[in-house]
Amino acid sequence: MSQLSQVWQLLKNYLRDVWSQDKAEKTPLETETFFSLDKIDFVNEGLSPKKLQKSLEEWTKLDDCCSSNISQPSVTPYSTRNSSGTLPYSTKSRPSGLYGNAYSTLAYGKPRIARLRVLLRSKSSALQYSEQEPLVFEKSFVVTQSPPESGTPPTAPQLLSKENAVTCSSQHSVSSCGFSFRVGDRQLHEEIYDVLGNGALTPELVEQVMNLLPQEKTFRPVELFQRLEDFYTRWCRGEFIDAAPSDNLPQKKMMAMLAQNIAIGLRQVDIYTGLNVLILLLELHRYAQEQGELQQQITFYPSTKPDTDNFFTSQLLRIINYSDAIEIGNFSNIVGEFLKGCNFSGAYLGDANLTGVNFSGANLSGAYLGDANLTGANFSNAHLTGVNFGDANLSSANFSGANLSSADLSSANFSGANLSSANLHRADFSSADLCSANFQDADLSHTNLSSANLKDSDLSRANLSHAILFGANLSDANLSSINLSYADLCRADLSGANLCQAILNGTNLSDTILFSTNLSDAILMAADLSYAKLNGAKLNYAKLNGAMFLGADLSGVDLSGVILNDADLSGVILNDAILSGADLTDAILFGTDLSYSNLSSANLSGSNLTGAILNGADLSHTNLSYAILSGADLSDANLEEMTWGEKQQWENVKGLETAVNVPEALKQQLGLS
Repeated sequence: MSQLSQVWQLLKNYLRDVWSQDKAEKTPLETETFFSLDKIDFVNEGLSPKKLQKSLEEWTKLDDCCSSNISQPSVTPYSTRNSSGTLPYSTKSRPSGLYGNAYSTLAYGKPRIARLRVLLRSKSSALQYSEQEPLVFEKSFVVTQSPPESGTPPTAPQLLSKENAVTCSSQHSVSSCGFSFRVGDRQLHEEIYDVLGNGALTPELVEQVMNLLPQEKTFRPVELFQRLEDFYTRWCRGEFIDAAPSDNLPQKKMMAMLAQNIAIGLRQVDIYTGLNVLILLLELHRYAQEQGELQQQITFYPSTKPDTDNFFTSQLLRIINYSDAIEIGNFSNIVGEFLKGCNFSGAYLGDANLTGVNFSGANLSGAYLGDANLTGANFSNAHLTGVNFGDANLSSANFSGANLSSADLSSANFSGANLSSANLHRADFSSADLCSANFQDADLSHTNLSSANLKDSDLSRANLSHAILFGANLSDANLSSINLSYADLCRADLSGANLCQAILNGTNLSDTILFSTNLSDAILMAADLSYAKLNGAKLNYAKLNGAMFLGADLSGVDLSGVILNDADLSGVILNDAILSGADLTDAILFGTDLSYSNLSSANLSGSNLTGAILNGADLSHTNLSYAILSGADLSDANLEEMTWGEKQQWENVKGLETAVNVPEALKQQLGLS
């Protein structure tokens, strides 16, 4: 029998007789001499940036010998992984039978290559085998075989001819990422727990590591990302913590720490490790997005890529809840600062506790965060189109520069939030609490703010054109220079609000409360103020061309210098109002109460004052030329230096006999001298 046949027979005997033995007897420590990288133990040492950097670099070092001899790897490439994004790892998923281990990291349907290593020791020539490592020969040979037919065991592998065989160092192993790395998957996972299972990574440490890595020629970001992402996917499935005791890496790490009198629980080890890997993946994603050539190769979805069939993805929510099982806010405290600039589109995060997290520049388009606690969270410049924040707590959150177009924000708590310069086009804020919120320069066009609470909020220079604010509370809000053109403010409360220089062209202000509201220099052309409550409001120098005031109460209102030409003020209450210098040309003042109002120097030419009440009014220096005064009451009015037309009709005008300072020319014309 040839030497190869003897070796092959020895291998078959081993698999038949030894496979069922207790796997706990064989650990990676027994095969430590097979690894090119010595174990790094950080149990009693602080994790320094240099140590973490070195570990990350070692985890991506390729098998130079194999990679130089194999032009096209026979292992499944990263892009052809199964639906979960990984290749099989657990022994439970391996094919049973003689060749199960040879197929463990390879997909069926293609030619396989597996390196079987056998170490013949001393006289007994006993095989030393670990379930987690491939079998090894003293020298490695490439073994190929075709996929077995369904239900038929594979035929004996055929060893390649000497000239075609690839001889490799016995230190190397093919990983599930499709590359031949010096550190195999099993060793990698154990070292990840060793290095990252002690506690949470700090922002300072991570920043230093990310600054150090690109400076090294051995930095392989794509391979590092793929290996860490593979670990992260397995960790999210609970593969490590749910493993049998002999293979349970979190338990092994915990026992090592307990042996050194470091009190820590099993879940703590597992959570620290998984969250630290998540942090590194987030940092690699951010790094890649700044490098043009890496943007397509490194894209990380912490909650997995959005599923078009199920729409939402819940992986990240499960991680948050798992992390917070030890202590509420654990996830936010450890990972919160590292979430900036990452992709969470389509993630389901309902009821999640994410207080104070940093989502600045992140993509959460289409995500669901209803009922989530996001107090003090940072969403500045984030992409949030179509996001659902319904009933969420976002008090004191920062949304400056964020894109929230078409977002569902109904009944959410935005009190004290910063939404300056945000894009809120067509967002739904109905019944939301927005008191004391900052909306400076924000785009709220076509936004639904019906029944929203905007008390004391700052909407200066914001665009609310065509917005719906039916029944909204805007009392004491700063609305200076706001654009509310064609907005619906019917029955809204704007008492005490500052609308100085605001634009309200065509705005519906009917039945609106405007007590003591400042509308000075505002533009309200063609605005509807029917039945509005304007007591104590300031409208001086406002432009009210074509505005409608049907049934409105403007008593005592300051309208000095306003432009009301063509305005309809029929039946409006303007007693004691200040209209000095106002432009009321061609205005309709049919039956309007102007008693004791100040109309000095006002322009009422061409206006219709039929049946108007002007008793006690100050009409000094007023221009009444061509005005219609039929049935008007001028009792006790001050007509000093008033201007009227030569063909002015004074029939049916009441109270002229009691009017004061009537011009002599008018007295002579009316025969009152």
